[in-house]
Order: sequence, then structure tokens, then C-alpha cells
Amino acid sequence: MTKSIKMPCNKMIDEQLKTRNIRSNAVLEAMEKVPRHLFVSENLQSSAYDDSPLPIGSGQTISQPYIVAFMTEQLDLACGTKILEIGTGSGYQAAILASLGCEVYTIELLGELAARAKKTLAALNFDNVKVKNGNGYMGWPEEAPFDAIIVTAAPDYIPDKLIEQLKDGGKMIIPVGEVHSTQWLKLIMKKEGRIIENDLLPVRFVPMVE
Repeated sequence: MTKSIKMPCNKMIDEQLKTRNIRSNAVLEAMEKVPRHLFVSENLQSSAYDDSPLPIGSGQTISQPYIVAFMTEQLDLACGTKILEIGTGSGYQAAILASLGCEVYTIELLGELAARAKKTLAALNFDNVKVKNGNGYMGWPEEAPFDAIIVTAAPDYIPDKLIEQLKDGGKMIIPVGEVHSTQWLKLIMKKEGRIIENDLLPVRFVPMVE
């Protein structure tokens, strides 16, 4: 990472993440290590480490750095965790998960974004990420069950298929709500067949489309 990029990256870590109580050293190191500017178009690279989401085309966005870090930290991921991501987008969240040593399976509905993310991740040697162009509501049954699931677009209900594909003892983090109303970031835990649901933060995500 060049000096001109490293400075705003360090500022992101210090001013956006640590001051908002992101405490996991592993998550902070991943956020520092992954070159966020390579996941946005060249004309937006100077804004890549700003405290905001950015457009990536096709009406989609790369999430605000804090939200990426917060969602990742809530899952308390260990190296070797098998995780399903719904909504690949730019591929940035998948790269953060891969940097933590996770085995990442990520699904993107839009073929153009899936192809671009796959190319970016391959160029950065994230060979522990598998990208699929498909319907996130259906999950990835061939690879289930998953230790954890992270959803980066908002459905207006929690998809049954994702609950089914979550391993017992696993966690899922998902924003839920309609696009023009309050969405809540929820942490779902599956324990002995029971579903435990906790609201974490009010958020605003692009809708999850079938």
C-alpha cells in the first residue's frame, strides 16, 4: 500500500473504527490490510477510506467502513470458519472475511458485479473465496451448513433457507426492513434448533432482491 493510501487508511482505523469501539485486533488488522481503494472505481479511490458508503454501479454500494467492521466483529470469527455472504457487491466484505482466515462462499445476484468482484479478489490472491452469481434468498445449499452467515443487503423478512443453512450454534448478521422504512441490523443465533434474535443498530442498506 502506497504512502498516499496508507495515511487515509490509518485515519479510518483510528477515527472511524477505534473511536466507535471496534476492539477486535483481528478485525482492525484485516481492515488495515485489505486495500479498500481497489474495490471502487478509479475516480472514487481518493474517497475510498471516507466515513461513508460509495456507489459501485448497478445501484449498489460498498458499505461504510464502520459497518463492515461492526458486522464482522459481531460474528466473532475464528480462522477456518466456513461463512456464507449474501450480496458480494464489490467483494470488499468477502476480502475482509478471507483476511481473517475464513472459508468464504459469497453470492451476488447481479452478474456484472459478481464477475468484477471475482476478478478483483483473484488479483489480490484471495483464493479462499468462492463467488457465485445467484439468488441470495436460496443460499448455497450444496455447501451448507455454514458456521456463520453475513447478509449485506436488506430483505423485509429473514429468509427461511438461510436459517436452514446455518449450522446449529452458528450466527447470522442481517439487516431487515423495507427500503423506505427503518431497517434493523439483527444478530441471529441458532441454538439447539431455537432461533434467538437481537436487534443491534438501525441501518440503511440497499434492498435484497430475488
